[in-house]
Amino acid sequence: MKRSTQENNKEYLLGMFLVITGAIAFSAKAVMIKLAYGYGSHIDAISLMMLRMLMSLPFFIIIAAISSRNTKQSSLTFKEWRMIFILGIVGYYLASFFDFKGLIHISAGLERLILFLYPTFVVLLSSFLLKRPIRKIEVVALLLSYAGITFVVLDNISRDSENVIKGSLWIVASALAFAFFLIGSGEMTKRIGATRFTAYAMTISCIVTLFHYGLTHPLELPGYQREVYVLALMIAIISTVIPSFLMNAGIRRVGASPAAIMSSIGPVSTLILAYFFLNETINYTQIMGTFLVLLGVYLVGKSK
Repeated sequence: MKRSTQENNKEYLLGMFLVITGAIAFSAKAVMIKLAYGYGSHIDAISLMMLRMLMSLPFFIIIAAISSRNTKQSSLTFKEWRMIFILGIVGYYLASFFDFKGLIHISAGLERLILFLYPTFVVLLSSFLLKRPIRKIEVVALLLSYAGITFVVLDNISRDSENVIKGSLWIVASALAFAFFLIGSGEMTKRIGATRFTAYAMTISCIVTLFHYGLTHPLELPGYQREVYVLALMIAIISTVIPSFLMNAGIRRVGASPAAIMSSIGPVSTLILAYFFLNETINYTQIMGTFLVLLGVYLVGKSK
């Protein structure tokens, strides 16, 4: 019995490590995108996103093939494929595109903080679409989170109002798209498994992104500096492929709600990384706003 408890503790600690590592890797994406934009104003959102998806695509195709071969479940129905296609577009293509657009205008720290509001958007959308009542603790969580964002956004607006408003709206759209994705993906992960669903949805989003790029740009790789391609590869591997499966493995060991709370390290790690690599400032307003947002998200996680 004691041995079993020790094994469970080890599994839980491993799960914590996987979730926290995945959250930090995800959060590093904003810093690397800002670094890539720094190599020239001619670098646009869809081109950088195309490079990320192009470099990620082979990995997701391989993982999708392996998971399909190993699964004991039956082949997918047309209805299931349609849902995967819709969720892949909304949760990975649209959410990513809006995110890349927003990062042209605002800091990496503010981007990650706004994006981290997605659990509160899930609460609001579930209430509106699924008629689920909002509990008192969730009301408190919403008030804390949006008060924190208001502090940080107003502080940034005082320095560059037009860009901050434009960029913040893009990131809000990204968080909303991801919240829609989370609401719809729960049932699909139960049916076909998290790894298989992630691989399929990401493969679809990669293809849609390449199609978008092909419609708006010449069918050739843009002539960027070598550093841009290195950063795109890092975004693809470190902040897309690896954390997707680290989080899945971690969630299996600790559970969804604890994982959501542990992942709150993401915005904090972005602030720290942006301070060192982008020379973004950290002031008391940002610290207070970040604390309120994280507290609100924590309460949402605990309420579930």
